[in-house]
Amino acid sequence: MNDDARTNIGTPAPTPAGPGSAELREQVERTRDELGQTVEALAAKADVKAQAKEKAAAVKDQAAEKAALVSEQIRETAGHAVQLVKAKTPDPLLEKADQAVTAARANRTPLLVAGAVVVVFLLIRRGRGGRR
Repeated sequence: MNDDARTNIGTPAPTPAGPGSAELREQVERTRDELGQTVEALAAKADVKAQAKEKAAAVKDQAAEKAALVSEQIRETAGHAVQLVKAKTPDPLLEKADQAVTAARANRTPLLVAGAVVVVFLLIRRGRGGRR
């Protein structure tokens, strides 16, 4: 090897100035672009962490959609059940139930105290019954 060969290692070869040189440069550029896209695609496939995040996000979105759908179905079913119960229940009974609800809301504290007294009474009675 002579000194010229050693100094030219790694340097690009001179480009021909002929009519086919522009075509050759375009082909080289296309090949570089395709190679760059291929490398990017391979890098994306090799990025397991990013793939896992994308999959988790997709599953999360699916779960949210499914939950919203099920929630809507439950609301509709509950609404139909309420309508069915109202349709089948006689009007006088509905009026009495409405009055009872109104009275219970107006007198919450006494009702809670009465309920607590009943629970305590039952617990004491149950405790004494086991000793006899």
